[in-house]
Amino acid sequence: MSSLALRFAPRLGKSAATVASSQANSYYTYSNQISQPLERKPTYTTAEEAVKVIKSGQTVFASGAAATPIHVLNAMTNHGKENNLRDITVVHMHTEGPASYCAPDCKDIFRSKSTFMGGNVRAAVAEGRGDAIPIFLHEIPILFRRKLIQPDVAIVSVSPPDEHGYATLGTSVDCVRAALENSKVIIAQVNKQMPRTFGDSIIHESHFDFAVNVDIPLPEHGGKGSTEVETKIGNLIAENLVEDGATLQMGIGNIPDAVLNALHNHKDLGIHSEMFAGGVVDLVKKGCVTNDKKTYHRGRIVGSFLIGPKKLYDFVNNNPFIEMLEINYVNNVGIIARNPKMTAINSAIEVDITGQVCADSIGTRMYSGFGGQVDFIRGAAEGFDGKGKPIIALPSVTNKGQSKIVPMLKPGAGVVTSRAHAHYIVTEHGIANMFGKTLRQRAYELIQISHPDHREALEKAAFERLKTMPTPN
Repeated sequence: MSSLALRFAPRLGKSAATVASSQANSYYTYSNQISQPLERKPTYTTAEEAVKVIKSGQTVFASGAAATPIHVLNAMTNHGKENNLRDITVVHMHTEGPASYCAPDCKDIFRSKSTFMGGNVRAAVAEGRGDAIPIFLHEIPILFRRKLIQPDVAIVSVSPPDEHGYATLGTSVDCVRAALENSKVIIAQVNKQMPRTFGDSIIHESHFDFAVNVDIPLPEHGGKGSTEVETKIGNLIAENLVEDGATLQMGIGNIPDAVLNALHNHKDLGIHSEMFAGGVVDLVKKGCVTNDKKTYHRGRIVGSFLIGPKKLYDFVNNNPFIEMLEINYVNNVGIIARNPKMTAINSAIEVDITGQVCADSIGTRMYSGFGGQVDFIRGAAEGFDGKGKPIIALPSVTNKGQSKIVPMLKPGAGVVTSRAHAHYIVTEHGIANMFGKTLRQRAYELIQISHPDHREALEKAAFERLKTMPTPN
């Protein structure tokens, strides 16, 4: 067969073994644009059959958050154990579910490589059985497009194809498109309960090598309600820092939920965020979120991945009001800065008295990742209209009563947001504005919003560190 004929030869109904042995016939032969229909169809099969394509020494990409393909990943784990496979790397952002491939008995079979850690892989990383890559969210697609990570197999969760053969990536676009465009084999977990989304989410089923039909609920987060402390923080931010017409970014967690719950008297809010929570649904229904003042994607909520309660998934399903876009666009500082009154709300593990923010580790123990914090903190600070507000919000103390405002970060703790990036720091005791302040002014501001039980000790520690008393002027 000539090279030209091979380029357009369809692959119909090939087995896992055939796909593995004939990569020259992969969809690269036609196009790496996953929304372009190809003259081929996927093999619909079981998860157990589909994962047989995975061999020792390969790299597997898995989509994450609510789109974690848990059913197929569990089958992959069993396949690795039953067939004595070795040295398989599993690359992913934050995933949900058990991450069974990270269990101690899989140590020599699979090695997790996280670009943002979830709780299901923390033990593996802490014990040296897994890896974490410190990286900004907006740069993760570059890993695939520059071939720094080259997946042999991608396992993703998608919505069912429509009458034209188009499925969607549903709740997770983020870096998934980049991974798919650079993977040799694609296994799709086709979930009837995966929402159908718009934007960069579209993928034609002809790009799937194998498809596994499932009908299972998506992982859920949120809906537990806020504590008194979290409610106070939410009210402080909503009443003092969020203006009408502001564009909001906020991640997952009780503090972002508390902020959303306090915004029901605001007008013309917009959303441009790598992810958003269930509280946005209520604000849309009440008319508080209109996106009318946005200069980019006016009238649309912009996100990149989702995880929340079921009402959030029902809200985004087949809803053109929401655009799910690639993370390298959503988290691009230049794009973020173009939004009006860009207000970025992020959390932290601890903050030292000079404004250094640790958000990815507890001492030397890795906890999460850089995520989108710096992307949005910087984007808000560089806002074209000069009205952006970069905010770090955290309770003043831990569950054990230890201060989260500290003289120095714990040994080995990572600085995610530098002291120069930090602007507003918020606890339940108030708001500290770091911008343009000297070290002793910063220490003063932060001590004022620390827990009263710790202020005297913090003041003494600040004097010892700075050789001068913290003062407001």
